[in-house]
Amino acid sequence: MSEPVRVCSVDELPAGVGAAVAEIEGRRVTIARDSAGRIHAFDDTCTHANVSLAEGEVDGGLIECWLHGSQFDMTTGEPKQLPATQPIAVHTVSVADDGSVYVTLAA
Repeated sequence: MSEPVRVCSVDELPAGVGAAVAEIEGRRVTIARDSAGRIHAFDDTCTHANVSLAEGEVDGGLIECWLHGSQFDMTTGEPKQLPATQPIAVHTVSVADDGSVYVTLAA
């Protein structure tokens, strides 16, 4: 497992209305806040169409790919809506006392 990397502050992630992207160890990672305020990090690329998930919509605990409508559970990475059938990698998120968001890449 990698070391935690600061990617943004909590204030930069309004709940349920978008996502940020960070480059961590050569991987593009999307950081999004669901409608309940939980912060998630996952690989930025849709497993169906190879496009950025950060440009998609957050709907509850799901991120929807803007191109074909595939949806992924932001906690597990599992696809919840076709055409995607392969999961996305999810990463560990921690929030420091000062509101900094850190991501640790999954293996």
